[in-house]
Amino acid sequence: MIPSKRSWAEIDLSALRHNAEVVRRQVGPHAKIMAIVKANAYSHGVEEVARALLGNSCLHPEPTPRSDLPAVAEMFGVANLREAIQLSNLVDPGRIFILGPALPFEREEIVRRGFVATLSTLEEALAYDELSRRLCPPSMGQVVHLVVDSGMGRMGAWKEESVNLAKQVLAQTQLRVRGVATHLPVSDEDEEYTRDELHSFEVVLDHLTEAGVAQPMVHSLNSAGVIRFADHASDMVRVGLMLYGESPVAGFQEQIKPVMTLKTRVTLVRELPEGRSISYGRTYVTARPTKVATLAIGYADGYQRALSNKGTDVLIGGKRCKVLGRVTMDQIMADVTHLPEVACGDEVVLIGKQGDEQIFASELARNAGTIPWEIFTGIKNRVERVYI
Repeated sequence: MIPSKRSWAEIDLSALRHNAEVVRRQVGPHAKIMAIVKANAYSHGVEEVARALLGNSCLHPEPTPRSDLPAVAEMFGVANLREAIQLSNLVDPGRIFILGPALPFEREEIVRRGFVATLSTLEEALAYDELSRRLCPPSMGQVVHLVVDSGMGRMGAWKEESVNLAKQVLAQTQLRVRGVATHLPVSDEDEEYTRDELHSFEVVLDHLTEAGVAQPMVHSLNSAGVIRFADHASDMVRVGLMLYGESPVAGFQEQIKPVMTLKTRVTLVRELPEGRSISYGRTYVTARPTKVATLAIGYADGYQRALSNKGTDVLIGGKRCKVLGRVTMDQIMADVTHLPEVACGDEVVLIGKQGDEQIFASELARNAGTIPWEIFTGIKNRVERVYI
């Protein structure tokens, strides 16, 4: 038994549910919430996150389920079949939406298990239909959501071609088209483009209704869309980043609560003289006598090497301390000269709050030249998750 942890992430499940309720207030009571839990729920732990969001509707509740926890999410979005299978231990398969296109050899298992699939082409539709006729009861065809490409360019039928695709699917297959979706590529950056995109998508929806796609579940808004374009919430919204407590839009952060606090410990404290180099490449050399703490985390844990020499801070004793030199595989170094007391075993916060100071994932993302999504999903399994 290891008496205390070396590097760990504390996951606040009450903050997660709080953020889901913020989404609910933002879009109103009639829009369903699809929780995006791909990539191990953005490294927060998919099973614990799903349990927290499902409340008592979890297929396999904890030994002592809380009778006062209703579900705060109706569907769950995953990236691929493997993630869907993992989640199906807890969630009804009909509530699991596979966000990406399936490989041909994955389709049979999707149909067999009853997951909800996306549809971008007639070739996909015909393949799913053949499997559905063979594997499903006559009255229970495969459920699919038609994806409209309104500007993302990643998947889906282009908006002018989607109506013709829908007509072909309805005429040639027995698939159950239960949803229509699009994705917003610049909802956090370009309001004019996004409003035009949403308008053109809604025109497509009118044409789809005329073509006979009856009462589909419509979903287009991601986290930034929920914050900036809640009037277009439709039947369902897909939320990831804001669910985990990081706002993709400036000015909204105070309404949601960060779910993850990433921590490590001081393993060594040394006094170094002026002129001493620190870490690989000798990219940092002390300009004065410096007290340096070595910390038990590195890029093998997900603390990105791109944070090297970027003025990145960690929190020790509630104070900001600069990371010195290059991030190594298992360790980083920090300047703790200004701290009156620091010792081996002291707790260090890399993402989260300590005292009056707070470091958001977005701060690390700016320093690393990336986005908060990559900061979260890059946190490795070597970092133990602790659920609160």
